[in-house]
Amino acid sequence: MHAVSISDLRKDFRRRNGRRLRRERVPALRDVSFTIERGECVAVLGQNGSGKSTLVRLLSTLLLADGGTARVFGHEISRDSRAVRRLVNRVSVEASFFKKMSSAENLAYAARFYGMTPAETGPRIPEILARVGFPAERRGEPMENLSRGMQQKVALARALLTSPVLLLLDEPTTGLDPRSRLEVRALVRDVRETHDATVLLCTHDLEEAEALADRIGILDGGRLVCLAPAEELKRRYGAATLEEVFFAATGRALEDDEEAAD
Repeated sequence: MHAVSISDLRKDFRRRNGRRLRRERVPALRDVSFTIERGECVAVLGQNGSGKSTLVRLLSTLLLADGGTARVFGHEISRDSRAVRRLVNRVSVEASFFKKMSSAENLAYAARFYGMTPAETGPRIPEILARVGFPAERRGEPMENLSRGMQQKVALARALLTSPVLLLLDEPTTGLDPRSRLEVRALVRDVRETHDATVLLCTHDLEEAEALADRIGILDGGRLVCLAPAEELKRRYGAATLEEVFFAATGRALEDDEEAAD
């Protein structure tokens, strides 16, 4: 059984068109198909608006697809959404928290939904916060007092706390300093090795993708242009770097963000 199996997955959004306020359909994902093996890490590169975040939201059951199918360890994401949620944890740039609660309190609250007891979370929460580089002296502060980078560390800790079977990372190191980014990479590797976790990483960071992923895909305008190991992509496109691969596959640089958002 594949960890993730996606076939012709499609998602459209609607937006207003001009003064007539007519809503037109805008495709976010167009017939995307691929699989991820258990224990594998697949990275997806793409500009803003390419469909990366939409893909993550669909797999985490936050959105409903407009066509195609997607399964997580055999569970169809729309019909078996509860089963999927128990297997998945997600980290994104727009992570939400109870702002008046501390980092430790937010983690403890989230852990209850995964059946973890206070006896389990008591020692585990300080350990996981330390591993993502969160200062011990700030664990009691309300989340609203923390910087975006600090909140992102808590989001990572929350996702890793429950040792998810499928970890969905949507720009997980945004706002983090270089040292924290390296710590996060090490932590992701550790989760894969110790918990046999499968990882889908959506990122702008080419170095991060090459360091963590077994295979790398490119989303462009909602279409999956390619998916293969980094070295194979370089050979296919006659490129020396992933940046050159992206330009050859899409005709533009990864940094040239589009105005549309995922």
